[in-house]
Amino acid sequence: MIRSLIGLACAVVALPVNAQERTRTDAPLLQPVKIILIGDSTMAPHSGWGSAFCGRHVKSSVACLNLARGGRSTRSYRAEGSWDIALAEARIPGYRARYVLIQFAHNDQSSKPERWTDEKTEFPANLRRFVTEVRAAGATPVLLTPLTRRIFKAGVLDNNLASWSNEVRTVAGDMKVALVDLNARSAAAVARLGPVEAARLAQEPPSREELEAARAGTTLPPKPAAEGDPPPPAGTSGPRATVMRKFDYTHLGDQGADLFAGLIAHDVAVAVPELSGQLLP
Repeated sequence: MIRSLIGLACAVVALPVNAQERTRTDAPLLQPVKIILIGDSTMAPHSGWGSAFCGRHVKSSVACLNLARGGRSTRSYRAEGSWDIALAEARIPGYRARYVLIQFAHNDQSSKPERWTDEKTEFPANLRRFVTEVRAAGATPVLLTPLTRRIFKAGVLDNNLASWSNEVRTVAGDMKVALVDLNARSAAAVARLGPVEAARLAQEPPSREELEAARAGTTLPPKPAAEGDPPPPAGTSGPRATVMRKFDYTHLGDQGADLFAGLIAHDVAVAVPELSGQLLP
C-alpha cells in the first residue's frame, strides 16, 4: 500500500515538469525579424549607410543582413548571382517576418554595358521582377529611391537621380509596395547643409581645390573611378582585406552614414508600421 502511494505521488509530481518541457519545445519564446539590404555602394559596408543602419538602428530581436555591393546595378546584381544569394536568405524559415530593402539607380546610370540599364524600360522592369520574386519567397519588399549625390551648381543641389527616383515611386505605387523616399529626404538634407557642410559626409576630407569649389557653390566634376583593387598597405604581408577611402560626392563616411541611417530608420518605421517596434531612432 505504501509503495503504491509513493508511485502515485511521483506520477503527480512528474506531470508539471513534462508540461513545461512541451511548452519549451512547441512554443519558442523568440520570434525574430529579418531585414535584408540589397543595393549598391551607397548602401554597402564601408561606403554606404547600410552598416550604420544594421549596427545602430535595429533591436537585438532583428537579424539585419547587408548584402549591398559596390558598383552594382539592377542588371549586374542579378547577373553575377548576388540576387540568388539574397533570395536564398529571404526564404530561410524561423522568422516572424522577413523584409528585403531594395535601393538601386546609381550604377544603372553607368556607361559600362554590364551595369547600364534603360531608365524608362529595363530599370523599372528589373525592380518589378525583384518585388515579384521577394513576395514569392514569402518575404516583404520595401523599395527605396536612391540616395542623392552631393553635387552643387551655383549653390543649388543638382539631383541627377530625381527622374530615376520617379521610376521607383511609380513601381511602388503600381505594385503596392512600401516606399522609403530616400532621394527626396537626402536631397532636402544635403540642400540644407550646402556644399561646404555636405562635404563632411564623404569618406575623407576634400582637397583644398575641392573645398574652394564648394565655397564658391559649384562642386568639381566627379573624378573617374579607379580600376582594380588598391594595393595592400606598405609593410603588411599575407592575405588582408583593404578598403579604399576617398573624397567624392556619392559615398559616405561615418558622419554621412550616421545621418542617413537615422533618417532611413525613421522612414522605414513609418512606411512599414509593423517594423516600428523593431527599429531604434
